[in-house]
Amino acid sequence: MSVIDFDALGATPVARDPFDHVLVPGLISQEALRAANEDFPVIAKPGSFPTGHLEYGTGFAALLEAIEGPELAAAIGKKLGIDLIDKPTMVTVRGRARPTDGQIHIDSAGKLVTVLLYMNPAWEDHGGQLRLLRSPDDLEDYAVEVPPDEGTFLAFPCSPNAWHGHQPFDGERRTIQLNWVSNHRYKQREQIRHSISAFFKKFSG
Repeated sequence: MSVIDFDALGATPVARDPFDHVLVPGLISQEALRAANEDFPVIAKPGSFPTGHLEYGTGFAALLEAIEGPELAAAIGKKLGIDLIDKPTMVTVRGRARPTDGQIHIDSAGKLVTVLLYMNPAWEDHGGQLRLLRSPDDLEDYAVEVPPDEGTFLAFPCSPNAWHGHQPFDGERRTIQLNWVSNHRYKQREQIRHSISAFFKKFSG
């Protein structure tokens, strides 16, 4: 059984409001989700952690292998009109959110496409639901709100108008972020930055 439902991905059109994006609830098979969540890394602190700094089991590793594979790169690249074949990938993982998370931002210019894959049970809290925004200064001016439900998949180009954020939430919020990036030099620089950040998070309160 395929980890990713490529038929569902292929049948989902690119939405244009407020910026190009592809949103597919339930893209990951239930079997793969169950295995990945059972083997999800233990993350006790907020922030993004590179996969190289985490310990996890085979179920989670299988999900990472699938989303970093060439088939997804080809499918998302075709959808968004961006050549992602042979582009480097970076993956970071979040296990918890803090009240200061979710501030409005765009992703850095060295990133070509951002994928967010959520790994939580049915989400009922008002906070923590990602909003795709029409402007950089109003969290209420949103076109789409994305509950971080298990298996929900969101992909968008890292364009200058791809503003996003969410209302505050404090607690467990499992997210896998995949980025295709412009080149290996950018990836190496980001890996160093994340490694330093992850080191100091070990000693933070």
